[in-house]
Amino acid sequence: MIKQKIETIRPLLESIRHQIHQHPELGFEEVKTADLVAEKLIQWGYQVHRGLGKTGVIGTLKVGNSHKVIGIRADMDALPIQENNGKKWASQIPNRMHGCGHDGHTTMLLGAAKYLAETQNFDGTIHLIFQPAEEGLGGADAMLKEGLFKQFPCDAIFAMHNMPGYPTGHFFFQDGPLMASQDQVHITINGCGGHGAMPSYAIDPVLVASHITVALQSIVSRNVNPLDAAVITVGAIQAGEAANVIPSSALMKLSIRALKPEVRAKLLERIEQLAKSQAESFGATAEVKHVIGSPPLINDKTQTEFAYHVAKNTFADKAHYGMQPLMGSEDFSFMLEENPHGCYLVIGNGEVGQGSCMVHNPGYDFNDDCLVPGAAFWCALTETFLQ
Repeated sequence: MIKQKIETIRPLLESIRHQIHQHPELGFEEVKTADLVAEKLIQWGYQVHRGLGKTGVIGTLKVGNSHKVIGIRADMDALPIQENNGKKWASQIPNRMHGCGHDGHTTMLLGAAKYLAETQNFDGTIHLIFQPAEEGLGGADAMLKEGLFKQFPCDAIFAMHNMPGYPTGHFFFQDGPLMASQDQVHITINGCGGHGAMPSYAIDPVLVASHITVALQSIVSRNVNPLDAAVITVGAIQAGEAANVIPSSALMKLSIRALKPEVRAKLLERIEQLAKSQAESFGATAEVKHVIGSPPLINDKTQTEFAYHVAKNTFADKAHYGMQPLMGSEDFSFMLEENPHGCYLVIGNGEVGQGSCMVHNPGYDFNDDCLVPGAAFWCALTETFLQ
């Protein structure tokens, strides 16, 4: 019943998705997207609150007398990528692209919003959370610091992400750690500049950075349990301008991932210890700065099993329990850290052909065949949670 009713509004959902896709906005700049979301929610009878996290939108609808509350979150921001997939609804903004499918996530939740407002087949309150700045800018953290769950308390929270390489419209669930923490660390090595022909009169920060880069890999291989996932990547080493000049300093930029909070803490601790000790052994110094970070995403077992059974009842063999955790990160983890009663799930975007191009790629596009099942799942989840 839900799927059939939402299928009738598929043309509307595709139109909304394509409109958002053509006008992508980066984190904390989602003004037009937020305007569109708020306009639709108000039109359908929601109480709308704006401004949390600068451009966040919350739509609230209460039906009946129950005090039970569900929260569902969708992200809205785009990426600084030049789109190259030939779609007629491609981005109209240079070097801006919905390369991760947040246009689809927003549209799926709007589709659910329309259905739930029209049918009102539930007893309780729904908070639809449209979040800005998921792509590494801490939009979820910003909303929480401004009182998201104090103003809009939820008994349970849910979010969904599309995933290329998985069958279209299939749903995947896993309790416990599902996505990794994400930390960016900068290490500034201060040495002593000099002539490239007379290195004995200098302290070469490039040499120091090279030794630190190699030594960092010993943290994962020797300080972390082999059964625990961890990644330390040195993504950039920036130093010097000329071949015959030893620079006075070098900057290293690190990306760190872990699936467990205690492993994350160990990585950050050992990186600082190792960098400073290595630098000191060469007569240099190292300054370690934690630039930004998000915790691992950990799903609650009870809510994950609940969401899976809803998907199983609604979509039969298209619901799957048990998936490999991902070393990518997702700042819904901030919301689950503050309110651990929740679940983050995956909807397949396509195994081959349409929808199979990986996210964060110029050729990616959200698969419109996910719009109806994604919206239908949110509706079934809400009606079951608030029955």
